Amino acid sequence: MRHLYLNGAWVPSASGESVDVVNPTTEEVVDRVPAGSPGDVEAAVSAARAAFPWWSSAAPAERARFLSAAAGLLRERADDIAATIATDMGAPLALALKVQTLMPVGVLESYAELAGRYAFDAGRVGNSLIVREPVGVVGAITPWNYPLHQIICKVAPAIAAGCTVVLKPSEVAPLAAYALADILHEVGLPPGVFNMVSGRGPVVGEAIAGHPGVDMVSFTGSTRAGRRVAALAADTVKRVALELGGKSANVILPGADLETAVKVGVAGAYVNSGQTCSALSRMLVHWDSYDEAVRLAVGFAGKYTPGDPFAEGTRLGPLVSAAQRDRVIRYLNLGQEEGARLVLGGTDSPMERGFYVEPAVFAGVSPGMSIEQEEIFGPVLSIIPFGTEDEAVEIANGTPYGLSGAVWAETEEKALAVARRLRTGQVAINGGRFNPLAPFGGYKHSGVGRELGELGLEEYLEAKAIQM
Repeated sequence: MRHLYLNGAWVPSASGESVDVVNPTTEEVVDRVPAGSPGDVEAAVSAARAAFPWWSSAAPAERARFLSAAAGLLRERADDIAATIATDMGAPLALALKVQTLMPVGVLESYAELAGRYAFDAGRVGNSLIVREPVGVVGAITPWNYPLHQIICKVAPAIAAGCTVVLKPSEVAPLAAYALADILHEVGLPPGVFNMVSGRGPVVGEAIAGHPGVDMVSFTGSTRAGRRVAALAADTVKRVALELGGKSANVILPGADLETAVKVGVAGAYVNSGQTCSALSRMLVHWDSYDEAVRLAVGFAGKYTPGDPFAEGTRLGPLVSAAQRDRVIRYLNLGQEEGARLVLGGTDSPMERGFYVEPAVFAGVSPGMSIEQEEIFGPVLSIIPFGTEDEAVEIANGTPYGLSGAVWAETEEKALAVARRLRTGQVAINGGRFNPLAPFGGYKHSGVGRELGELGLEEYLEAKAIQM
């Protein structure tokens, strides 16, 4: 069994208990990590609090130096870490390398650069000097679907800001977090700046969220769990950043390039086997093009054949666990019970073993159906018709979520006009690519706060006015 990383050293958990790490492709146990205890969290927070005074006073260029060195090692080890991610959460190897590993390298590099140039002393306003200071000890609670990226999105800006960190990675896919801890140790990050306690959410996560020695908690996961984190944090009035669920709409307006919009939309729905909070799980198409869009979607979706993440050309790996597979199957059945037509996919496992689900496409989906309103977190696409632009906007905004979305139109000007009407944190127009330097986060039940870029750094800073 592996150990915890506390105060610059690998130490056993006080609990003595472990959690199995299961390969979702083979259903075999590939590793074990500690099931941490509240006592372990106490030790981690104590180490982080002890390190905070001197780390927060370190020059930003010194903090940047550690981040830059970590980015370099992460890039050197990218192939091995991608293989680790493909093993413990099932992402196809190409995706695990390009998106799950190399994109976090870029994010680390961006915060190394930002730490060196950010104006922590923001200048004067009248007789006041405005300064920005680190918030303190940060509790970071991260999910399994992007097990390295989501950690980097929290740890990198927190360290750049001068905060110290207690990380709880997901116990479902924790191995990339261990690889990162090894890297931070090897680059000589001072003891106590970064600490890691593995374990289960109701034990370790709740201990972090409610701990009075934690000044801020940053959580990524389900909206239900986010509510619990926020409630626990409220007792100590700590800052909370939440990146939660999504039910993003891909709005295809009349005059748009239908074939390209559908092709890109299917890819956006199925990326990471649909286990993406910003997945384009709803496709909105005008009635005049609806039947053609369904035909195109079925054709493109049929090319996402489930396979071994390590096999060349695999585009759809398994879901992360048996529980997640069963959840998706329940929604496939529920969609049909509520009257939607399953035009591709089904409930039978397409592989002899592994937590696989066939890619699914639903037609005849109406606003208000469960599969249209609720986050499924699997390779399930719902295609919804609309009659007018106003109706499309109403449907797109008609869920409790507001994380991401897309708009396709004949002109960029038209797409931008509709994008501005969507109540969501990000919108791609006519195939605009994801930008890891731009702020990421949601409206409504999709969360509070932003990650990535300068706004992501500022989540970890307090503003102080010094009257002169």
